[in-house]
Amino acid sequence: MPEQQPPAVSVIMPVLNEERHLRTAVRHILEQDYAGELEVVIALGPSKDRTDEIAAELVRETASSNRARVHTVPNPTGRTPAALNAAIKASRHPVVVRVDGHGMLSPDYIQTAVRLLDETGAQNVGGIMHAEGENDWEHAVAAAMTSKIGVGNAAFHTGGAAGPAETVYLGVFRRQALEQQGGYNEEFIRAQDWELNFRIREAGGLIWFSPELKVSYRPRPSVRALAKQYKDYGRWRHVVARFHKGSINLRYLAPPTAVAAVAAGLVVGAAVTPWALVVPGGYLAAIVAGSVPAGRGLPLKARAQIPVALATMHMSWGFGFLTSPRSLAKRVIASRRPAVKA
Repeated sequence: MPEQQPPAVSVIMPVLNEERHLRTAVRHILEQDYAGELEVVIALGPSKDRTDEIAAELVRETASSNRARVHTVPNPTGRTPAALNAAIKASRHPVVVRVDGHGMLSPDYIQTAVRLLDETGAQNVGGIMHAEGENDWEHAVAAAMTSKIGVGNAAFHTGGAAGPAETVYLGVFRRQALEQQGGYNEEFIRAQDWELNFRIREAGGLIWFSPELKVSYRPRPSVRALAKQYKDYGRWRHVVARFHKGSINLRYLAPPTAVAAVAAGLVVGAAVTPWALVVPGGYLAAIVAGSVPAGRGLPLKARAQIPVALATMHMSWGFGFLTSPRSLAKRVIASRRPAVKA
């Protein structure tokens, strides 16, 4: 009997100001070790750099390909969930791979994901967000993002055993599951993956994590950009906690607790007794000590910046969580979509 052709795959990519990484990210898709047909659908936000120009070049360069072509769709809002929904609507294949404009798929990522969908019966499979830097600061952030002192025991950051999961990084979906749930909830500017996977699980679907799947991720290029990223993470994690009361755990409470403790220690230390400075001093000592194993093998300049990256991540995430407005959660809760069962 002739060998069965693997299913055709659509790769969807929301992009905004991605001129630095877009071409490389798409190349990692087009060069996949996968025998089936591929298409790449890039949803273009209102970028202020050369992202649109690079995307147009990629469309022209792949126009004559019989195996893998690049298409674009507009995303005037610039919001990630809107981009994803637009790209899903414009795509056509039975397997849908989500990739970001600064994510680099490992060579066998799609092949492995399609195999895992078949073996597990899952509706969505995903793996490890493998942070990799290109300069000393990014190396420091990558080390922080892959260490337990930086992100706790999150499997998609630090690895772990394959098995069912609440959510996964990015994801490779059966189109049927995406269409059944009506795509992403566009009120979730962040945490849209968690919310969609929650509905898939409520409908009886399986979300599967596997360390076999790896996406190389390029960290934010500055302290300011990293702080904004993690403030948004914390802000939206609190929205999720209000949206779904059973989703919070000690790992999520650690950063806001650290922010409150450090702030209180500084205020009391300055106004009442210097003994209170033991708290912020202890935190500083902890992240300096934790950065030593995290920075093994890195250049000295990168190792020296790991405590800065850790403090930026912790304090920004905790600040975002503590200041997340209840009104935002109310608006999101009002947009709640019930899970749709087959």
